Amino acid sequence: MQLMDRSKALGITPFLRLGFRPFFFFGVLLAMLAVPVWVMALTGHVESWQPVGGWLAWHRHELLFGFAGAIVAGFLLTAVQTWTGVPGLSGKLLLGLTVIWLLARLSWLAGMPLGWVILFNGLFMPLVALQMARSVWPVRQVRNYPLVVVLVALSLLELLVLYGVAKGDDALQRQGVLGGVWAVGALMSIIGGRVIPFFTQRGLLRPRQVAPINWLEQALQLGTAVIILSFAAGWALERNAFLGVIFIAMGVGHGVRVGRWHDAGLWKVPLLWSLHLAYYWFVVAFLAMGLWHLEWIDNFSVAVHALTVGGMAGLILGMIARVTLGHTGRMLNPPKAMVIGFAIFNAGALFRVFGVGVAYIGFLWLAALCWFVALLIYLVNYGPMLWKARVDGAPG
Repeated sequence: MQLMDRSKALGITPFLRLGFRPFFFFGVLLAMLAVPVWVMALTGHVESWQPVGGWLAWHRHELLFGFAGAIVAGFLLTAVQTWTGVPGLSGKLLLGLTVIWLLARLSWLAGMPLGWVILFNGLFMPLVALQMARSVWPVRQVRNYPLVVVLVALSLLELLVLYGVAKGDDALQRQGVLGGVWAVGALMSIIGGRVIPFFTQRGLLRPRQVAPINWLEQALQLGTAVIILSFAAGWALERNAFLGVIFIAMGVGHGVRVGRWHDAGLWKVPLLWSLHLAYYWFVVAFLAMGLWHLEWIDNFSVAVHALTVGGMAGLILGMIARVTLGHTGRMLNPPKAMVIGFAIFNAGALFRVFGVGVAYIGFLWLAALCWFVALLIYLVNYGPMLWKARVDGAPG
């Protein structure tokens, strides 16, 4: 292990000791506000103010590259220290990366000149990828190379989105955003495949963890690569029976995966059922996208929001609720309010994915309200933990 000297680590402001602290806090704050603002803009309540590229461009970019990008960065920059023994980003360097992320958000929303928007937004994810590479390469941790590859892919897809905004080309923006959505989904499925069965085994005190099926893991990674490339190239934006079969197969594969992780005892543990429930949304998303490609359902949005709201954001909420407790030296017992927040969040996901097909505006507002309340519960209960030192006096 090459971790930082204890006295030096404790001399750093608590909020800047590890990546999860600033990026979980600001990422959740952004997401909590961004969805209600988007619904207000969509329903004509914000007419005098336009961010760069318009509200739709802002909404698509910020919830993926802003919110999800921040959480991914916070998680990886924290976890890589444990995985490799190489000190995680902290102090002034972490502050610098956080400032770049904040400038990216403010420049887009405030309508700053496009060059500044592209600079700040285009810098953040490559810097995260570089830091991950600097951590895993020296120790030749081959197992984590795919994480760096996905981060690089995500960086390139964001550049495609930014180029689309600069050109006023909505098709390029959609390609980049949807490719990015499935890239983040891939990243989360890689991480989820490691931590969900591990957390389940540890949380339920089972003698052993469910072992992965190697050929299934490799097939899912290959299928995900095909999907990301298909969206980035624009092929997946049109119905395609071949891609439909791939999506269905991926959905079945992820279903087998999460089914093997299941244990009846997990439904008594909120920090477990929140993660498992989020992963079931991944299954719904892949199957729905497959059915859309096969022309069995008409609504493309069902699959996209099952993935982004139910799956990605649900997994984010469950993970950050656990990671924040563990990395601030606390017992893995979430506040009772957070358990209610998990339930409210998943109700909102149901409203957004299925309810809007019944009464669009009504259920859209209900979904936004649930989203806002669930994330507010996290910030109120966990925000102070992120700003304060660990309760056990340890660094981090």
